Amino acid sequence: MYCIRKVTDDLLWIGGNDRQSPVFEAAHPVPRGMSYNAYLLLDEKTVLFDTVDRSVQSQFFENLDHALNGRKLDYVVIHHMEPDHAATLGDLLLRHPEATLVCNGKAVNMIRQFHCTDPSGAILVNEGDTLCTGRHTFTFYAAPMVHWPEVVVSYDSTDKILFSADAFGTFGALNGYLFADEVDFERDWMDEARRYYTNIVGKYGPQVQALLKKAATLDIQMICPLHGPVWRKDLGLVVDKYAKWAAYEPEVKGVLIPFASIYGGTETAANILACRLAELGVQVEMYDVSVTHYSYVLAECFKYSHIVFAAPTFNNGLFDTMEHLMRDLCHHNFQNRTVALIQNGSWAPASGKLMSELLCQMKSMELLEAPVTLKSALAPGQEQELESLAQALCASVKGEQPSVKEEAPQDKPRGFVCKICGFIYESDTLPEDFVCPICRRPASDFEPLG
Repeated sequence: MYCIRKVTDDLLWIGGNDRQSPVFEAAHPVPRGMSYNAYLLLDEKTVLFDTVDRSVQSQFFENLDHALNGRKLDYVVIHHMEPDHAATLGDLLLRHPEATLVCNGKAVNMIRQFHCTDPSGAILVNEGDTLCTGRHTFTFYAAPMVHWPEVVVSYDSTDKILFSADAFGTFGALNGYLFADEVDFERDWMDEARRYYTNIVGKYGPQVQALLKKAATLDIQMICPLHGPVWRKDLGLVVDKYAKWAAYEPEVKGVLIPFASIYGGTETAANILACRLAELGVQVEMYDVSVTHYSYVLAECFKYSHIVFAAPTFNNGLFDTMEHLMRDLCHHNFQNRTVALIQNGSWAPASGKLMSELLCQMKSMELLEAPVTLKSALAPGQEQELESLAQALCASVKGEQPSVKEEAPQDKPRGFVCKICGFIYESDTLPEDFVCPICRRPASDFEPLG
């Protein structure tokens, strides 16, 4: 049975919703499901804007057959060739061989790759080219790497609609509501819109900014994305968010604490820091990266101005769930944040150094203070270090100068570290016959602590 909604008098939503697949793109949890939007224009010529993922193909074809009501399909506009929007393109062309494809040259190559067919007769469109379908005229604009190289968007100058491909999309199934103004978008959808942008498109901020500049020259009254609700009111809300996300600017002046903790020592330190920040009136949020999927934490990193990464050392490396998150931040071009670190290691703390190395791969990341170092758990008196860190974070969040406390000079670290496994021997001298209790290496493989 068909399931269709009207967008305008002659434009129909004929997509589908998948609420059974647990993940999107084999990576991102979608507990609220996923919508796959396709649109059909019933003008003098009929135009299908994109197809759908295979998970909703049966519903899509029933919708299309009902909406056409016996009419032939004249054009198929391909904005994006990713299989969640084009997996059913091959089946569509078998059902409607009369349809002419409208796409760019890069999409043609991908059609050959994905569908092993040569799309002869396709209309190839470049920047600024137009297509007239009767009452409507569409202009095409390239949107490379938003988020694949072949992406185009199209603008209907008649009804002032932007067909935006993956831009302005969001995770989540459409539960009967098609338009963003039919729901409380900020309360119920914004977090999933942010998570979608940051994880799917987040790496390509400059390319998104380029597309926003093009869109700013158009009189846009409606946005039809390929995922999530259609925008017909308050377009500035989502456009402003995209501008901020694309510029890697935080939305919230506050502190996010992503932490990993094996036996609770690191988590306790993170909890104490969060308490001190809350007492100082700083907005703070915490996530255990071993429990919360990294896609959610990555989105929160884009949201907050300050981040404290707290993690233990594991096999002389960085605990794997924290490493996954931080490498994912690197891969998504994350930048422009103030950060601090809490490291832990029962005999050879190394996680702080490794987190610092990952931060060095990101642009404009300011390390606020030296890492707070735990050895298994907070030692008596070490809570003052967390108090000092909280004060420094508070001052930075509020744009104030931190109060400077005079501290007694500290002795340089005493001891020797094994260059092989990181074991630390705490003493002023190292016996010549000493053997590392961890890796069994001789004293010649030790060096003084710097």
